[in-house]
Amino acid sequence: MRIASVVAAGGLVLSAAACGEAPESNNAGSGGEKYTACMVTDVGGIDDKSFNTSAWKGLQDAKAENDNIDIKYVASKAQADYEPNLTQYVNQKCDFILAVGGLMGDATKKIAEANPDQQFGIVDAKPGVANVYPMQFDTAQAGFLAGYVAAGMSQSGKVGTYGGMKIPPVTIFMDGFVDGVAQYNQAKGKNVQALGWNKATQNGSFTNSFEKQDEGKKVSDALVAQGADIIMPVAGGAGLGTTGAAKTSGGKYNTIWVDVDGCESTPDCPAIITTVVKNIPGAVKEAVLKAAGGEKLAADPGFVGTLANDGVSIAPYHDFDSKVPAELKAEVDKLKADIAAGTIKVESAAQPK
Repeated sequence: MRIASVVAAGGLVLSAAACGEAPESNNAGSGGEKYTACMVTDVGGIDDKSFNTSAWKGLQDAKAENDNIDIKYVASKAQADYEPNLTQYVNQKCDFILAVGGLMGDATKKIAEANPDQQFGIVDAKPGVANVYPMQFDTAQAGFLAGYVAAGMSQSGKVGTYGGMKIPPVTIFMDGFVDGVAQYNQAKGKNVQALGWNKATQNGSFTNSFEKQDEGKKVSDALVAQGADIIMPVAGGAGLGTTGAAKTSGGKYNTIWVDVDGCESTPDCPAIITTVVKNIPGAVKEAVLKAAGGEKLAADPGFVGTLANDGVSIAPYHDFDSKVPAELKAEVDKLKADIAAGTIKVESAAQPK
């Protein structure tokens, strides 16, 4: 299954409703019964420039294609909000309820099992319940390419990565990234170091937050102090603390963004070499359009985004296009083709099962 290329949700600023308040709504007048698609964000909020923003973009795109679809969202302020937020949409008789983020897996499973006739979807988790359609992404594949690019662009011989929380949808990026650095070292006879994540021990640097930018900056400052000159935060909105600081660093270090093209979704493009893209908008759009059209969404296998089906990718180099050597670009293109074809295997303990 091929899905449309990602269209980044740049500059999306919406007022999100807290748990128990009236949710944000995009209702399009009257005239016939509408198909309602209702989204519960993770704690990063709707404007995280990352996975919540991307999922909302998918709902917006579905509505743009089928104006019989109404969309709305409610923002979770804390993990304790997941269950009540999902439940309120069950009570409102939403046709499709979308949970965003791996942290919502348990809550979604619980509410879905209690409401077997309700259609759910979830990004970055697979609860294994018949009425929950999982959308997962093998970002280790695209992270591998980003690690190779980082190693090839590093001047200090040290690059870094850190996560928001030590959960599979985060560590899968980090696994791919460090393996891409290792691939570069093997191919070039170099010894670029990857700081912030040890794939063998599955331990590394984390902010323990997807929204606190000061925590993101604090972690990346530590990596820069160790010599890293390219950093990939996998921390949602918290990572903006890193990209913002990098932009004002005078070129001391640069970054790689994740989820949605950072040059289209953040103000920090001058410090973003590329982005490890998850085509969440395409996956969500396709799922909602199918469900609204009466198609049954199969919980198994669900959807897994790969390089082969355009579910994951790396974004254009934007401001760095003239700075990335043609040879390095060609090597990355070849790696992408080889991974998509299965010639090169990228492995992570966090890959979708």
